[in-house]
Amino acid sequence: MRKITMTLGAAALAMSFAQSAAAEKLTVYHWFEYIPQELLNEFTAETGIEVVMDTYDSNEALFANLKAGGLGSYDVAVPGDYMVKIMNDEGMLDTFSPSELKNFGNIMDQWVNVDFDMGRKSSIPYQWGSTSFMVDRNVYSGDIRTTDIIFNPPSELKGKINILDTAGETLAFASLHMGFPQCSNDRAQLKELSKMLETAKADWASFNSDGAKDVLASGDAAAGMIWNGFGAKARAERGSLEYSYPDQGYIVWMDNVVLLKDAPNRDAALKFMDFLLEPENAAAVTNYARYTAGVKGVEAYLDPELVTSPENNPPADAPAGTFIEVCAPETQALYDAIWTQLKK
Repeated sequence: MRKITMTLGAAALAMSFAQSAAAEKLTVYHWFEYIPQELLNEFTAETGIEVVMDTYDSNEALFANLKAGGLGSYDVAVPGDYMVKIMNDEGMLDTFSPSELKNFGNIMDQWVNVDFDMGRKSSIPYQWGSTSFMVDRNVYSGDIRTTDIIFNPPSELKGKINILDTAGETLAFASLHMGFPQCSNDRAQLKELSKMLETAKADWASFNSDGAKDVLASGDAAAGMIWNGFGAKARAERGSLEYSYPDQGYIVWMDNVVLLKDAPNRDAALKFMDFLLEPENAAAVTNYARYTAGVKGVEAYLDPELVTSPENNPPADAPAGTFIEVCAPETQALYDAIWTQLKK
């Protein structure tokens, strides 16, 4: 009887452990088509933590959904640089100490003390890149080093242009085109910006972020705003596409994995963040998404063609990229009104 009791006790202990292991999971809120499933599978195999992932198609959608009740449902998210600051100002992020991540030292020096998260107290770098546009050279062979392609297009491209459905990037890109400050509260400038966008809209075919690659690769669009890594994927499917670094400027960004406030699985979140700071794992994301990692030591694991990819190598005479600025709330409200009117 004693032997049976011990066996039952061991079985109960094993069952309890199995239930505990099965219950450990990670809830991720992530951009679409931005991390290979194989890497998530590897994380689960390595840690026993199940990964559940939902996706979004813009920083603004991420913010709105979390603001509407998503906090407490997700452990980590992957916002862009300016959105990290906004989320932090809104009290939506948790903090951690560098000692909680054994791979914290793998963060590239230039990405540690960033103005949107000085010292990396709530986030780690994920990938960085640029936002500009591509043109199908089989449709248009003229100069594409100008934002006129999007906002004052030649006849060959009229009605064949896709615009990213992301307010922050699209309005910042439009401000570069006009030569206006990003957070201008000059009513005359804002009126001119809005008028330009409404005029340009007549030449656009669609607002589409998650399908930005597909409409270009299929030929449904002859030009379109796109992120450089997504553009590299589009060119792999349609070789006549060319990414532009226009003279007026372009957007640069750093996406980051953030620890969300009230994360239901904080320990799992930190394990995931540490996992992504392993050079081989960071390189796996880069090889899949075609952007650039913010982690030391990835070079040995990268696909060789990334080194010479035109989407990752601006021309020598290209201007420096511009990060999106965070406007004061009263100024942001003016830009939100412009975007709302544009989307009608």
